[in-house]
Amino acid sequence: MEPLADLDAIAQSELVRRGELKPVELVDAAVARVEALNARLNAVIAPLFGKARARALASDPRGGGAFVGVPILLQDLGAQTAGDPHHAGVKVLREIGWVENDDSLVVQKLARAGFALLGKTNTSELGLLPATEPEAYGATHNPWDLRRSAGGSAGGSAAAVAAGLVPVAHGIDRCGSIRIAASSCGLVGLKPSRGRVSVDAGVVERWSGFWVEHVISRSVRDSAAVLDALCGALTGDRHTLPAPARPFLAELDAEPERLRVGLMSEGPRDTPVHPECAAAANHAARLLAGCGHHVEDSYPDALDDPESMGPFATVIMAAVLRDVGVWGERIGRRLTQSDVEPLTWAVCELARKSSISRYLAAVEFLNGHGRRLGAWWDTGGFDLLVCPTSGEPPPPLGKFGPEPGNPFAGFVRAATISAFASPWNLTGQPAISLPLYWSRDGLPIGVQLVAAFGREDRLLSVAAQLERAQPWRDRRPPVYAGSS
Repeated sequence: MEPLADLDAIAQSELVRRGELKPVELVDAAVARVEALNARLNAVIAPLFGKARARALASDPRGGGAFVGVPILLQDLGAQTAGDPHHAGVKVLREIGWVENDDSLVVQKLARAGFALLGKTNTSELGLLPATEPEAYGATHNPWDLRRSAGGSAGGSAAAVAAGLVPVAHGIDRCGSIRIAASSCGLVGLKPSRGRVSVDAGVVERWSGFWVEHVISRSVRDSAAVLDALCGALTGDRHTLPAPARPFLAELDAEPERLRVGLMSEGPRDTPVHPECAAAANHAARLLAGCGHHVEDSYPDALDDPESMGPFATVIMAAVLRDVGVWGERIGRRLTQSDVEPLTWAVCELARKSSISRYLAAVEFLNGHGRRLGAWWDTGGFDLLVCPTSGEPPPPLGKFGPEPGNPFAGFVRAATISAFASPWNLTGQPAISLPLYWSRDGLPIGVQLVAAFGREDRLLSVAAQLERAQPWRDRRPPVYAGSS
C-alpha cells in the first residue's frame, strides 16, 4: 500500500470505503506523523487527538460522509470547536486558556462530511499578517526550508499539509491567507466566491464580506470535493449564490473549452514583483497556451487605481478594532495594549481615530471599485486572469515584525506579498493558487488563477487541466512524513 502521507483525502477515504483500513487507523497514522514532525514545524498548536480518535471509532464507513475518518486540521481562527481552545493567535487568550462553547458553521459541515478533527493550527494574531509568527505560539516553519515563512495567516495549516501530516487543512482567506500560505508551501489553495460557503454571521459582516473559508490541499480534486461538502446557503445569509448545476468534483472530468486568458506578471500600482514570481506567471501562461487557450497580456485597469488602498485599509482596520472589541466582550474585560501585539494595538489606535462616516464611505468606494474590477470579466470578454499569487517567494522568518518606533512595518511589507491576492476578497471572485513553479533555490512559488464571480466550475476545470499538464504530486519538501 502507498504510504498514507502520500495520499490525498479522497484516496484515504476510498481505503476506508473498500474496507482496507478503519477510520481510526487513518487517525492513528496521522497522530504519529504529527508527533514525529511537529516539533520541527510548529504547525499544530492544539492537538485534539483523543476526540478525533473517539470520533473515528464511532464513525460508520458506509454512511459517515464523503470523508469518513479522514484527518483534518483546523486553522485556530474562525474554526472554533466546542470544549476546545480557540486563541486566534492572541497571547492573552492563550494565557487565560480560552475554550469555546460551540462549533462554528464550517466545522459543523466538515464534521458532517466525516472528517476527524485532529487539532488546531498556528495562525498570525487575528490573521492580520501573511506570515505565521505570533507572539502567542511562535513561528511556523516552512517544510521546504525551515528558515522561511510558511505564509499566512493559514501558515500552520499549509505547513502541516505540505509535510504530509494531513491531506487537507482548513483555512480562512480575507486578504489572500489561504492562497498565500498555499503558494509558500507548494499546495493548492482555493478561495471560493463570496456566499458560496456560509460562515458565521458575525465574521462575514465584521469583515465586510472579505472573510471566506475553505481548505488547503495537495490536489485539485480534494479542493473540489471539499467545496461540494461546504457549499450551500443558510437562512439569513447576506451573500448567497445559486447551487451549482452539478458537483464541483464532476467539473474535473472534462477538458474545458478554449478560454480567453489575461496575463499579469507586473505588480499593480507599481508594486515590486520578484523576478521569479513574474517568471512563474509567464510559465503558467505558456502551459495554458499549450492546453489550447488564448493568452494575452491584459488585466483589469482598476487594479492600478492608487485610490483603492486607503479605503481598503480603512475597512481592515475597522474590522480588527471590532475583533479586539468582540474578544474583550467575550472574556469580560476590555483588551489592553499588553494583551496584543504592537501591530494589532497600533491598528486599533488608528481605527479609533476614524469615524463611522469614513468607514461607510470606504465601503461605498470599494463596492464601486469591485464593480470596475469585475467588468474585465463581465463585459471585457475575458474568462480567466493568470498572475503570481504572491509578490515574492517565501521570505525568511522574522521579516514581518515591528521595527523600533514603527509598529506598522510588517503591515506595510504585507502589501507587497498580498497585492495580487487581496483584490479578489474585495470583489468576492473565486481564485486559486496552484504549485506550478519552483525557484532556483527549490522554493515553491504559486500561480494564481482568477475567474468571474461564481465560476468555481471553470476555475477548477482549468486547474485540473494544468495539474494533468504538469503534475506536482511527487514533489516533496525536505521535511516530510512520507514513510507513514
